[in-house]
This record gives sequence, structure tokens and C-alpha cells, in this order.
Amino acid sequence: MAKEAGSAADTKKYPLNLPDTPFPMRGNLPKREPEWIREWDEKHIYERIIDARRDAKKFILHDGPPYANGNIHVGHAVNKILKDMILKEKTLEGFQAPYVPGWDCHGMPIEVQIEKMHGKNLPVDKMQSLARAYALEQSKLQLADFKRLGVLGDWDNPYRTMKFKNEAEEIRALAAVVKKGYVYRGLKPVNWCFDCQSALAEAEVEYKDKKSHTIDVAFELADEDRARVEEIFGRSLEKPCFNVIWTTTPWTIPANQALNMNPELEYGLYDVGDRLLILGTGLAEAALERYGMKGEKIATAMGDKFELVRFRHPLWHVHEGFRRFSPVYLADYVDATAGTGIVHSAPAYGVDDFISCKKHGMTNDQVLTPVMGDGTYSESLPLFGGLNIWAAADKICETIAVAGNLLSHGSIVHSYMHCWRHKTPLVYRATNQWFVRMDAPNADTRGVLDTEASERSLRDAALECVKATKFFPTWGINRLYAMIENRPDWCISRQRNWGVPLPFFMHKETGELHPRTLEIMEEVAKMVEEKGIESWATAKPEDFLTADEAADYVRSTDILDVWFDSGVTHYTVMRGSHADELAWPADLYLEGSDQHRGWFHSSLLTGTMIDGRAPYKMLLTHGFVVDEKGEKMSKSKGNVVRPQEVSEKFGAEILRLWVASTDYSGELRLGQTILKRVVESYRRVRNTLRFLLANTSDFDASKDLVPVENLLELDRWALAYTERFQKEVLAEYGEFRFHNVVSMLQTFASADLGSFYLDVLKDRLYTTAPGSEARRSAQTALWYITKTLLRLMAPVLSFTAEEAFKVFSPNESETIFTERFEPLPEVAGAEALLAKWDAVRTVRADLQKKIEELRGEGQIGSSLQAVVRIEAAPAVYDALASLGDELRFVMIVSAVELVKSADEETHFAVSASKEGKCERCWHYVAGIGSDAEHPTLCPRCASNLFGAGEKRLFA
Repeated sequence: MAKEAGSAADTKKYPLNLPDTPFPMRGNLPKREPEWIREWDEKHIYERIIDARRDAKKFILHDGPPYANGNIHVGHAVNKILKDMILKEKTLEGFQAPYVPGWDCHGMPIEVQIEKMHGKNLPVDKMQSLARAYALEQSKLQLADFKRLGVLGDWDNPYRTMKFKNEAEEIRALAAVVKKGYVYRGLKPVNWCFDCQSALAEAEVEYKDKKSHTIDVAFELADEDRARVEEIFGRSLEKPCFNVIWTTTPWTIPANQALNMNPELEYGLYDVGDRLLILGTGLAEAALERYGMKGEKIATAMGDKFELVRFRHPLWHVHEGFRRFSPVYLADYVDATAGTGIVHSAPAYGVDDFISCKKHGMTNDQVLTPVMGDGTYSESLPLFGGLNIWAAADKICETIAVAGNLLSHGSIVHSYMHCWRHKTPLVYRATNQWFVRMDAPNADTRGVLDTEASERSLRDAALECVKATKFFPTWGINRLYAMIENRPDWCISRQRNWGVPLPFFMHKETGELHPRTLEIMEEVAKMVEEKGIESWATAKPEDFLTADEAADYVRSTDILDVWFDSGVTHYTVMRGSHADELAWPADLYLEGSDQHRGWFHSSLLTGTMIDGRAPYKMLLTHGFVVDEKGEKMSKSKGNVVRPQEVSEKFGAEILRLWVASTDYSGELRLGQTILKRVVESYRRVRNTLRFLLANTSDFDASKDLVPVENLLELDRWALAYTERFQKEVLAEYGEFRFHNVVSMLQTFASADLGSFYLDVLKDRLYTTAPGSEARRSAQTALWYITKTLLRLMAPVLSFTAEEAFKVFSPNESETIFTERFEPLPEVAGAEALLAKWDAVRTVRADLQKKIEELRGEGQIGSSLQAVVRIEAAPAVYDALASLGDELRFVMIVSAVELVKSADEETHFAVSASKEGKCERCWHYVAGIGSDAEHPTLCPRCASNLFGAGEKRLFA
């Protein structure tokens, strides 16, 4: 941005105040950024920042722990950069804003890795020890990548859920939940993965298309209930009568124990020739078409008439093991949108089925559970024992057909739940698990130790906590509220090894917990705090129970759901391992939008149970990263952008600027074209910074600062404008609207400064005497602007702001992040001044367009060759006229004639100057050569160099 000079000899003879700065035009970010990171480490900059705010009010952003497995991806980078920007901005506001990074270290993926590396069936404590070492190694690799992004934090003392202290505190958190009566053990269908061989949390379920069998199966009416059905339909049944169901899960038919009908649906009796079929009247036509049958409706009845009518299992005549009845239970969830209006019920493999059967008196012992944890039928199941349930589908269909009860067989592609780790289909499977109950307790959900049972249900209390939370974006409240409102009880137990144990002892006969459970849990917590969870794996019952008790009790081998691990970090970390650094509750949790069903969710439930409130005041969610076309990134498509590669090629600063400039509330698009645009935006900001630093390089604020009231009018405008700008930017920071912040910073740097203020200022900075009032006035304004701009950009462009701060304030603090946002000096009459110069800028912009048109036509050269006649509209005339002869400096022309327009518009007449050109300032003015000793200079330059110097008042 520096103004070009003439020849070297001319410059030496008639010097300009040419700017100079060690701040380079090119950032060379890939090389320089690692150097800054090393310096931050060596000088313990994070600790200095915390010390500088030791007595300040805290702002706590609690880090949601990424999983300690695999390299970080660009989604991780988005998350960490957003957190870093918020905490740096809060620090500059004056808060103590610590950042304690964390890792989620237990769970299935790490356990699977250990099995791949070391084989299965290792002793539990050995597997746990290997998993612990692996998680530590992985988290250290991720830590280095996070630091490379310019994220400042307590990297020497992060939290890991596998630290002995954290594991122990998690057991204590569980004890607090048990004590309040929320935990119970029961048989219920849970999401089950055959590859994990464990229950899964809702957050571990994803949906994708699956091809499934579709079958219509006939259940013959029991002879004992024929008379009742005749009464329902008001006619005799002269042929065999069947209820017909439609299902996409043939594998559940062997476990059928009931049929469900909607009490408010109408059902018809259809004569199809050799038999009578009962079908929902609204679905009968489509059903009969599937069967290839013609049917006559001969009677109708409402569903509520069929309660407890019994039908035979469809394999009744094939094997005596299936000679059982399926009674009709009335259920509102049965609808008339597909199938037959009748749903078969296998209570072990469907949530609605289970609830319906339990409601009608079925006990846990009566629920049939033939499917094993690995996806095979138990050997005791007739006909299909030992078969995998998916592979058995064809045989089941064939057997039903042999029985004469298969009315149709097809297929369907539908959205189906899959394991997010193995990408394989899941099932609902009833197993004995430990649950947290969401609603008021009943016989099946009574807490194991109701010593302090809450009066309100967890669901109601959690919903109130959702309402009390502030959400960014605001639609997040509806999403989390709906998830809590509709979620089932939380299954907190898993059948794996790498995790915090549920340290329970259950009576072998009654299944009841030991009466001293809470005391035992504290004993286990103390042991784990000293030796880790491996100590539970090797402990003996006698370590906690008497010899007599040990013979009567069995130890639980389940571990806690990893969402409980991360969900109680408000207890184990914020008030546990890092209580001194952090505070509770957190001001903010920030994660991807999937965490409404994950970490936000589990944290809310555990916080509500333990403390009666959410552990956070605000929730911020960001979207997922997609490519430039809006498509999901995948290795197969070749559209993955790795943060490490961006840092190596462009610099992490570019990644930070991209994150900040993108509206994170939706999907974030990223690709090479977008990155190149971000690089260009960065260069424009850097060039503006370089101009500011160069033109304040010989300015010492302790000696040269001009009092505000003595500043030139344009400089006072610049201070007032920058103060207003700062307030607007800080307001956007306060609402976490970073894309608006970046847009405002770019506009300020390129338009407000680069295209206007700095453009006008060049002549005064370069041509007036170095220590003149006019130049010092400009430098005073630039000093305040630079000081403000560096602080405002520091949360986003941290490396660049730090680099520039060293040049700008070499003798002040060692980092910009111990500084604070400061108001600029108050300018008298600021509002009037802003309004006046807004008008001037508008006229200037219009004139520049006119001049550019003439330049394009070749009528004039540079704008300084122009002589301008402005016929100013009355509304702007006074503002322009007040600047007198200095109006030409604002318009960057050599002469201006100003008159008042006869209408309400402003008109311009531009022509080329007939005067000579000053070789120093390049203005075309009269009087060049009037000083015989300096024949190539204008009178102004001669005075500035050799005389008293010109007097400026406005620009």
C-alpha cells in the first residue's frame, strides 16, 4: 500500500516518509506457525494468560472429550477452533477463561483395536492395561494436532476419563444416582449390536438403507375362542379363520407371543375361498392383492372387541415347541398405514411389543429370548437353533410356507438402524441390563436403593432444565427437548471390559443388590483411585464382603456406558480432577449438532439426577463439514480435506479464518477453491496490517500521541468510527456469530481503511514533515486503530495478531492474549462527525466511479491528474464545503471547484489538469518551479521539506 516514489536519486534529494516495518508482506504461515507454538510452550504463555486473569470472573467452556482413537479430522478442527476463538475473546474481554482439554478414553473402539493387535480372550486386567496405554498414545497424537491449530490450553494437564481419579469419581457419581433411586435392573429390549455383543446407546445408532424380507403370515384362530369370534362378527365361522400380520423381521416369528390390534380400527372378515381372513378394512384390498386372492367382506367389527382372543402360533403344526397361543392385546401404536392393521408381537425384540406384553401381565421370566448375543438362535430353539438370525430368514419363511401360513413373501428397502462403529444392522434385544428410569417408578423400574427418591420424574425435571438453557442456534432447544420428551429409559450397562465398572454385588437367588452397596461403591472408588479399574477386575468378592456373604452374592461384570463416562465429567472433572482450574456449572458446552443425542444429552440427564440442574448455562452446536458441492466427505470420493494438510500447505491460520468466516449453524463447505478464496481474504487483511505497522514504525505513543481534541477532523472521525465498529464486533462475538465478525473485519480493513481512510491518509503521512502535527495526528489515529484491530482479530487470526503485536508493542507484554479490549478515546460530537463523513464518503465513492470511467477511456491518467467540479446536492453541500481546499485531499484530485446543485442530485464534471506535476507529491498544481532552488517541487512540498510546513485542519 506504500506510495511509489520516483528514482532513487529523487527520493534521496526530496525524501518521502516512506513506511518501513519488519512485518513481512508474506506470512509464510506453514513455516512460522510452528515457531510461534514452540515459543508459546517455552514461555508458558497459557499460564501467563491465566495468571493475568487470576482474580477475574471465570468463564467456563467445558471441553466435550473427543474419542482417543485415530487421527483428528476437519470436524475436530472446527470444534477446537470455535472453542479457542470463544475463550480467547472472553480472555480479551477480561474474564479468566481457562481451557482444559479432555479425552474420552474407554469404550468399544479401543477394545476392538486391542483385540486386533493382541488377540481376544486376554485376561481382563491385561486387556485394560493395554487399552490404557493405547488410549494415552492416541490422545497424545491428537494433542499435537490440536496445538498445531493455534489452540491455547492446559496441554500439560488435560483430563482423560481413564485417569484413576476420574474413574473413581465416576463410580461416586454413579453412587449418587443410585442413592437417589434412579437406577434399576430389568429385562427390556435395547439396541443390540452382534459385532459389539453389547447394548448400544441411542447416540451410537445411525440409520441407512437395508433390504429386508416382507412376509404376510396367517395365525389360525384357536378352537377354544371360535365361539367368541362368531359373537364378535355376528355370524358363524364355517371355515378356518386366521388373523394376518405383515412384518419385515421374519427372524422374530419364532419368538412371537402375542398379536396387537388397534381398538379404534375397523377390521373385516374376508372369505377368500378355503379360509376366512381378518384384516384391517383400510388395508384389505392391498393385502389381498399381495396374496393373489379374491376376497369378499362378509362382516366387520372394531378392534376393541378382540382383546385376549387367542390365535395359534403359525408353526403350531410343524413342531410341538411352537404349540402356544398368541393372544390379542390392544395397542394404540398399531396403525393403518401399511401391512394388515395387525402386528405380531415378539416382546424380547421390540420396545412397543415389550411394553404391550408387560402391560398385559407377562412377567420377565415368561418373555422368550432365543436370540443369543452373537446373533444366533440358542440351540434349544426348535428347527432353527444355532442359525444366524439373518441367514435363517429364508428357512423360517420356507417353514411357515410348509405350514400353509405364508400368504406373501417379498422384499423392501427401508431405513434401518445400524451400529455406528461396525455399520452392521442392529436389533432390539431384551436382556437384563441396568437402566436409569425416565418416569415415575413402577414394579419393573423401582430404584435399587430408594433412599432419596426424587419426587419429580427425571423426564419432567430434565425438560425444565432444557427450558432454562440458552441455545445457539435457537432451534437447538426444540431438538433436545423432543429427544428428552420421547426417549426410553437409559440403558447404562454394557457387556464389555474396557470401561468403568458397575461395582455391584447381586444376591444369587433374589437378584437384589447388597444392602451395603453404597458403602461398597465408595470402597471400590478408593481402590480405583489408587490402582485404576484394573483393580476391580482382579479383586475378589471377599475383599468387600464377608466369607458368608461372598458365597451368596455374584459380582457384576458389566461396565458403564461410555456416554455416562463423558456425561458425568461435570462431576468428575469440573468438580473433581480439575476443580481448581474450572468452576461449576459451565457457562457453555460446544459440540457438533449430533451431540443433542450424545454428550449434551447424557450430561443433562446426569446433571439433573445429581444436582437437579443442567451442568451448563448455554449450548452451542455446529454443523458437519461437507465438500464444496455439499456432499459428505469420504475417502472413496476423494473429497476429504485433512486439517494437517491444510496447515502444511496454507497454514492453520487459513483453517481458522475459514472456520470463523463460515456460518457453523448449518453444514460447513470446504474444498480447494474455498481455501484459495480464504487465502486471498487473509492477504488483504495482512496487507492492511502491514500498512498500519509500517506507518506507525517511527511513532512513540509515550511522546508523540496527540490529544484527541487536537486531532485533525478526519482522524477524530476515524477514532469515532473505530469505536462504533468495535462495539458492533464485540456484540457479534457475544452472540458467537463469528462469520459476521470476519465479514465486518474484512470490510473494515479493505473498505473503511484501505479504500478510504488509509487511501486519503497517504498524502499526509508521506509528504508532511515527519514530526509535524498533521502527520502525528494521523499516526495517533493509526496507533489507536492498530491497537484495536489487533485485539479484535486475535481470537480468529491468533498467529498473525501475535506476530503483529510483537512489532507494534515490542516492549509490552509477551502476548496479545494478556491484553484487554479497550474503548477508544471519546470524541466530542462523535455522532454528528460520523454522519458528516458518511455523506462525504458517499460523494467520494460516486466521484471515484466517474474518474475510473474516464481513466478507462484514456481521458486522464491517475486521479491526481483530475480537476473536478462538484455540483453538490443541498443535503451534502455544507459537509463538503466545510473542508475548504482540503476537499481535494479527500477526493484525491489536484483541484476541486464546489458549487451548490440546482436540484437534489450531485453532479460531477471531470477534466485533466493543465498544470504541471510535482515530482514529489504528484499533484498537478500551479506554482511548480516558483522556488528556483527546487524547480520540480510544488510550493507545498517545498514548505514541508525546507520551510514551516503546511497546515492541515481536516484531512
